[in-house]
Amino acid sequence: MTRVVAQTVPEAPGPGMFSNARVHGDQFFLSGMHAGGPGGPVGGADPYAQAQEVFRRIQALAEACGATVDDILVLRIYLTDIADRALVGRARSEVFAGDFPCSTLVEVSALVEPGLKVEIEAQGVIGAHRRT
Repeated sequence: MTRVVAQTVPEAPGPGMFSNARVHGDQFFLSGMHAGGPGGPVGGADPYAQAQEVFRRIQALAEACGATVDDILVLRIYLTDIADRALVGRARSEVFAGDFPCSTLVEVSALVEPGLKVEIEAQGVIGAHRRT
């Protein structure tokens, strides 16, 4: 397995306990991405703006893995308020078209940093969109 970084996606501080992205063969795995930043969540308290930032980070990591967002096959979406699902879905539809990834969406009581509203994990197969 190979650890992958994207220059535009923040890494965990200090000696990391996890990787943002790993590639194994033609499969790639992205840790849960959120909109956390040094001054609080990118997008403030707006779940739509946070989701847009999350998908920007997912796209950057997928590309760093040698893939595209069209190669993502599975998403796991965690929301602190299930009522935000339409806003997160709107941001999602700006990234994915046609065949959407398989997806799970659940409400959780909290995320890793205060103010975060959405976290999304992704996995896929490099070049999958060219094989269909």
